Amino acid sequence: MKSKHKILLTIDGVVNLILGAILLLFPSGLAELLGLPPTNTYFYASILGAVILGVGVALFLELYGVRAHVRGLGLGGAIAINLCGGGALLLWLLAMPLCIPLRGKILLWLVAGIVLAIGLVEIAARSWKYEE
Repeated sequence: MKSKHKILLTIDGVVNLILGAILLLFPSGLAELLGLPPTNTYFYASILGAVILGVGVALFLELYGVRAHVRGLGLGGAIAINLCGGGALLLWLLAMPLCIPLRGKILLWLVAGIVLAIGLVEIAARSWKYEE
């Protein structure tokens, strides 16, 4: 695996692990603290967190599991996840404005930007193709 692919897998994996852990552990005051939309249940946030955490683990399996012949999530799959997730969040921010504090809007724009940027960098690096 090329060095740039390893770097992209690492960055993408770390971002997913962090976002996943935060959402999975979603303490009750976190939404208010971050300025995010309120919810009457944390079920969906924690399920989403578990899925995103799983994506992060799968990316690290792809990166480090080669010697043990374990495959995880390749960068092609990561690109699809990043563009779908970041795109959906971007659509919410542009088409369905949320009544949330400025800090929440900044946070959501930051997350959308980071996730979309990682996907676009992975596309530009042609990281979905393994050329060894």
